[in-house]
Amino acid sequence: MHPNGRSPEAENFREKAVSQAEATSQKTIDKLTAALDSGTFVDVRRMLNGLPPADAAHLLESSPPKFRHILWKMIELENEGEVLNQLSDELRIHFLSDMEAAQVASLMEGLEDDDVADILQQLPDRITREVLTSMDHQDRTRLERVMLYPEDTAGGLMNTDTITIRAPLTLDVVLRYLRRHEEIPEMTDNLIVVNRADQFIGLLPLRTLLVSDPSASVREMMATDVEPIPVDMPDSEVARLFERKDWVSAPVVDREGRLLGRITIDDVVDVIREDADHSFMSMAGLDEDEDTFAPVFRSAPRRAVWLGINLLTAFIASGVINLFQDTIEKVVALAVLMPIVASMGGIAGTQTLTVLVRGIALGHVGRNNQMWLINREVMIGILNGALWALVVAVASSLWFDDWNIGLIIAAAMVINLITAAFIGAVLPLIMIRLDIDPALAGSVVLTTVTDVVGFVSFLGLATLFYA
Repeated sequence: MHPNGRSPEAENFREKAVSQAEATSQKTIDKLTAALDSGTFVDVRRMLNGLPPADAAHLLESSPPKFRHILWKMIELENEGEVLNQLSDELRIHFLSDMEAAQVASLMEGLEDDDVADILQQLPDRITREVLTSMDHQDRTRLERVMLYPEDTAGGLMNTDTITIRAPLTLDVVLRYLRRHEEIPEMTDNLIVVNRADQFIGLLPLRTLLVSDPSASVREMMATDVEPIPVDMPDSEVARLFERKDWVSAPVVDREGRLLGRITIDDVVDVIREDADHSFMSMAGLDEDEDTFAPVFRSAPRRAVWLGINLLTAFIASGVINLFQDTIEKVVALAVLMPIVASMGGIAGTQTLTVLVRGIALGHVGRNNQMWLINREVMIGILNGALWALVVAVASSLWFDDWNIGLIIAAAMVINLITAAFIGAVLPLIMIRLDIDPALAGSVVLTTVTDVVGFVSFLGLATLFYA
């Protein structure tokens, strides 16, 4: 069996189905792009509005700015809200900034509360107030409940569209109650059981409801061993819970245990994707919402800041090298071999930093195992340092016909790889305690440390030896 409970055959079938669906979607997008290039806008409009919202949004994000406005104007009014909801934050705000409050409010119709809250929280307060004022009382009240909570918490993720039932009811009554609805909320896999004070007491799975004796009560058939999600739980922890427990949806409660709403897997997938984008882009000092086709004068200043920080650290490393200028002039081979020591330390440190940042993101790293991880990384640094120090020592000695150079670079490399492993393990733990994102600042600090230690150890040992 597959780890998630599916057989290998079922898993292969699922993967093939996903691949075929993605291929079909991509073919449609390619046809639409070709029609757009040829100027046949009637075909473009027809195909664009026939795409699922996610594919239409993908096409907008994959188009240069001048085509984006053409495509956006071709999207029919009833589709605009769903497409807008699938866009990246930066592009969504770009389109919304050109709209009146009444237009924004009309786009929100049909979207889930958490999606509307996310969109409105990105708009200026004036526009948000106008949009809320234009809504009817019931929609406004539901939306304001969600907007009370930060968007990176369970409260910001939740949707208030839930179906609740009481424990004394029979399953037959529950079925008749469900049939009175024109439709039930998407991704409803459980009915939420509450008491008269709206406090959560359990879940009744739909699969249980459909196959059980209709005369049985909800109390007899419901699951009571399910822990609801606290409204202030960080979204990263919510995502880990969904991943571990294979949830499709989960109830959200306040401190008194009262039901506030539920979180569904589609919102959790967005959190996982955003966290992955954040970690990946932060390594380069970029925003996870960086637009691939953003104008030059918008992207250049963002990158300039990080380049300036990197330049400062480069000057620090250059200052260290300058301290040993006389030694380098005596032994030219040192200048040739210096980058090897710094580069090996940088790679080793980045490997350790990446492992620790990932472990922290997955919730694997805690106070009880931090020292074990640090010791493990240092041992890896010692072993790899010894191995590659030997290789570099032999190669350098043969290259420059000087075994002293080989011994010096070998010692420097061992020192730098051990230091890199230690700093790469300790740095993210320190930054987390200081409430600094290790994915954003860790690589710059680590590179500076490994460069400085590498140069000091290599050139310092050479100075002592050749003085």
